Amino acid sequence: MQDNPYMMLAKVFLPSEMTEYFDLTDVRTDEYGGEPRVHIFLDEKEVAPEVCPDASPNGFYEESCMNHFPINEYRSILHVRRRRWKDAEGKSVSKDWQLVADGTRYSKEFAAFLKEFVGYIPDYGQIAPETISHQG
Repeated sequence: MQDNPYMMLAKVFLPSEMTEYFDLTDVRTDEYGGEPRVHIFLDEKEVAPEVCPDASPNGFYEESCMNHFPINEYRSILHVRRRRWKDAEGKSVSKDWQLVADGTRYSKEFAAFLKEFVGYIPDYGQIAPETISHQG
């Protein structure tokens, strides 16, 4: 069976862990302050945490937004929703994702590129509240 063409395209633009552990749920564009932006929405796949393989899904945490590499003239913003899980006793369990560079709102890969290319990680401006969310 052939891969979903949208996921194949996402694999070109996104870090491998994003397409391995998250599903692409939506893509939208807008303009803010004269700057075109592409919003890429990702939800954690329904695969239980290794520490608790019998856990059941229990909704999502609030989405996190991070800047990623620009795509053509578009500033790209990743909207990531991590799953909530409950174990057999009803206790919350979650996976520990390290998707954002420490102290930033940049993907680890983009932050490493900026640090190497620019010599530091610049402040790329505010992501929220003007940013589109999963809710609309």
